[in-house]
Amino acid sequence: MKRLFTNGKIFTSEHKNLYADAMLVDDGRILWVGKQQEMPSGSGGTDISIDEEIDLKGRTVIPGFIDGHMHPMMLAEYSRQIACLPPEINSIRELTEAIAHTAEETPEGSWICGWGYDEGKYEEKRAPNRYDLDRGCADKPVFLVRCCEHVRCVNSKALEIAGITKDTPDPPGGRIDRDENGEPTGILRENARDLVLPYMPVETEDEIIDALVELSKLLISQGIVAVADMGNLCPGGNYDYYAKASRRGFRQRVAMYYMWDYFMDDPCFRITPQMMDRKQRLLIAGLKLIGDGSISGRTAWLRDPYLGTEEYGMPVYSDESLEKAISFAKECGCQISVHAMGGRAIDRVIDRVYKEKDWTDGSVPYFRIEHVTEPSEAAMKKAAEKGFAFASQPIFEYCEIETYKANMEEARLKRLYPHRAELERGVRLCLSTDAPATSWAVPSNPFPNIKSAVTRRAYDGTDIGQDERIDIETAIILYTKNAAEICGFTGLGQLKPGYSADFAVLSEDIFSIDPARIDEVFVKETYICGEKVYG
Repeated sequence: MKRLFTNGKIFTSEHKNLYADAMLVDDGRILWVGKQQEMPSGSGGTDISIDEEIDLKGRTVIPGFIDGHMHPMMLAEYSRQIACLPPEINSIRELTEAIAHTAEETPEGSWICGWGYDEGKYEEKRAPNRYDLDRGCADKPVFLVRCCEHVRCVNSKALEIAGITKDTPDPPGGRIDRDENGEPTGILRENARDLVLPYMPVETEDEIIDALVELSKLLISQGIVAVADMGNLCPGGNYDYYAKASRRGFRQRVAMYYMWDYFMDDPCFRITPQMMDRKQRLLIAGLKLIGDGSISGRTAWLRDPYLGTEEYGMPVYSDESLEKAISFAKECGCQISVHAMGGRAIDRVIDRVYKEKDWTDGSVPYFRIEHVTEPSEAAMKKAAEKGFAFASQPIFEYCEIETYKANMEEARLKRLYPHRAELERGVRLCLSTDAPATSWAVPSNPFPNIKSAVTRRAYDGTDIGQDERIDIETAIILYTKNAAEICGFTGLGQLKPGYSADFAVLSEDIFSIDPARIDEVFVKETYICGEKVYG
């Protein structure tokens, strides 16, 4: 069926034809896009037969968003847990009350779980500890995830079940926080989470799939048509879950990255060319390694110490694991992705991979770095030269500003996430949310993320670097075209002939409103393959 969309302000994300007012779609693909009065006629000079004409009524249309770094499985799981952040919870006292209320409805043998706590947003201005959680519930295990995903807080019952005592050594790449007597406080950083995870109950397959289908509906309402799943923080891959969820109504395209720690010693693990076929809705894109932690959790491995301390954060992966990952990626031709926030973590991995030639077919960056909070000039130069990609999350500093201020000097805050500098130096860059790993009530929402990149002001008005602002057109391109190219989604991210007709109709003209109001914009309609799936 040929559908002609007319009377719109259509932003294509294609530099040669950036704006249009009409678009012709047939069988889910775009046949033509441009000015309606310039639409070509059919063969032999006859008019093109139109089955349906849809009046966009002057509304703004953009390509569907592609979140190039998120964790949909975790986001879906967290939808059924305690949301430990504003507006629901604003203090440790309220957190304790929420745990107590949940405990009343939690059967014996089950765990009480929550996500998203951020001490910077609590009245007490400190992180919860085992004793706070014990006041909420002492006889059932409690397990909370910090907004950054790199820190966990558990109660005394959970420590007892996992066998964690003052005599338990810190695991490699992790740390157990302890009090002045050496007793664990309940806070587990980085790989120390693995001491508890094996004792936690596992969701059934049906529960996981149902949660993914519900998540898909939320993402569609936000105009998100494709995502990169950047791996689990527990063993296993997600392909089978997405395949089954797709049969039940999960609509997004997905590029999956396998967490290398859980596969590198498995001699049977393979990524075949068929798995990496970029024409598929579901594909395996590559491997993911964790290089350090987070700024707000004080575990990102920085170039200079955290404010008022001699702490630099910590490296996480071993040299051996990276070498094995490079060898594996060369063998199968897949991407490698490395989480690296701090300057030392960024330099460490760029300096190593810089020595390698492209091991892929050239259609995607063979190496991508996630977060990239404080890249050096040398790191940006090397990344641009080699075509390395950066996947950045401007939402972090925007919504976690309280802990960023506690951890960084004011001048240093303004140099973080230097998007304009990266683009000027030729770095391949995309925007993403890392949802749910941030302290925002609806972490997958693209619009606060875009607002942060365009205004360079945190949600509370703090200046986080006016010199690094990018314009709204660039931000949309980074969230659509660039994200598709970095993740390897073919025929997606632009509104141009031959591409899938995946697009969002916005509530306002995001290109002309005051940038301070970008987070007020929302999606009115979402189309996938030319069919309206939301609105």
